[in-house]
Amino acid sequence: MNSEASYHLRRQVLWGLVLVGLGVAFLLDQMDVFDIRSLWHYAPLLLVVVGINQTIGYPSAREFSNGLWTVFIGLWLFAVLEGLWGLTFGNSWPLFIIISGITMAIRPIAERRFGQKGGDGHGK
Repeated sequence: MNSEASYHLRRQVLWGLVLVGLGVAFLLDQMDVFDIRSLWHYAPLLLVVVGINQTIGYPSAREFSNGLWTVFIGLWLFAVLEGLWGLTFGNSWPLFIIISGITMAIRPIAERRFGQKGGDGHGK
């Protein structure tokens, strides 16, 4: 199985498992076994899972850097919404400058290692 086919298979499996998990949670909520509202503050962590999925077995350097951004936004939202380390929407904007720099520094390394274009044709 080539890299692109493996990537798409893993992506489909991930989304299938996410849907199964959501369905089970909603079913348990409807049966009064579990209160789903207690899980909503973990919702940004779904972005982390999606981002990690983009970075593992990625078809291009662009997918890798997009995955890093998705992981960062998920972690940032979780930290801000939970009030971790005193972060708020107003005082944490410099983190976006930092992650932009990290992404700019990593993309050429990833392009050299894995090629500029992946199977999705989005590479620069």
